[in-house]
Amino acid sequence: MKKLLLCLCATLMIIGCAKTKDVYMFTSHREPALDGLHFLYSYDGLHWDSLPGSWLRPEIGNKELYQNYLTNRVDTPKFYPQSMMRDPSILQGPDGTFHLVWTLSWNGEQAFGYASSKDLIHWSEQRKIDVMKDSTTNNVWAPELFYDEDQQLYYIIWSSAIPRERYTDADKLGTNGCHRAYYTTTKDFKTFAPTRPYYDPGFNSIDGFLLKRGKKDYVLIIKDNRKPGYSDLFCAFGESPEGPFSNPSVKFAPTYSEGPCAVKLGDEWIIYFDVYRQGRYGAVSTRDFKTFTPADDRISIPAGHKHGTVFKVKESVLKKMLNK
Repeated sequence: MKKLLLCLCATLMIIGCAKTKDVYMFTSHREPALDGLHFLYSYDGLHWDSLPGSWLRPEIGNKELYQNYLTNRVDTPKFYPQSMMRDPSILQGPDGTFHLVWTLSWNGEQAFGYASSKDLIHWSEQRKIDVMKDSTTNNVWAPELFYDEDQQLYYIIWSSAIPRERYTDADKLGTNGCHRAYYTTTKDFKTFAPTRPYYDPGFNSIDGFLLKRGKKDYVLIIKDNRKPGYSDLFCAFGESPEGPFSNPSVKFAPTYSEGPCAVKLGDEWIIYFDVYRQGRYGAVSTRDFKTFTPADDRISIPAGHKHGTVFKVKESVLKKMLNK
């Protein structure tokens, strides 16, 4: 009888663990980013499948003509007047709420989009969060979410174009427009701190992704966006989520890669990125963010997946989405 009870308890524990285990989700958009939020899912963080359809269609942004600060004329946004949802980033807060931010427009918006959900199926009203209204920029690109547990504070980091009079000699090595990283913080997604510069390596850079390895140990993965001849990913290191960041790593991805994000699997980190000119996703593995090993042969990602971030959910969340 005692053995039977022990076996029964063990079985119930296994069932309980199975019900609460985590799975990985990967946010995504599909070009030209007019149909909204897409997802991939994975049980091991390496092999991914698509969740069919769009889970939130864009309703805001990209609907007005704008003053182009580079040309000093009124311009029409790309795909006007259709709303866009590019570069979706999702983070689950301590209360279980999923927070989503995204790029509203190629050019013409000085804000990012925001919505929230409890289950990734039903979403709140979409809102524009103005962050660059007092600046001479045409865009807010690829906002990324980071939650600092010590401060109980959400960081939103993005890139915006700077005026030509601010270009450095290093900026001028490229022939395209130049960007720098900015950020704001919030505790409730209702009130936001004033926008401040985030990271400036002295040259055109976009697509910053922040992660924490340990106490006073933060890594910023970001793209050198000078073209032609650069367009590479590298890491910078700091003791605070606000930086300052220094000691850049070697560049570790194929030229013309962007949209990096990282996920920890065991004792290694996998950094995903969009090798956009080749029309595919790539990855490297690292333990110290200074040496990197190609991992393309270890991953499988559906075609068409574009710039997103990885996060964990309970398997029950995924199953409800699959049933939906």
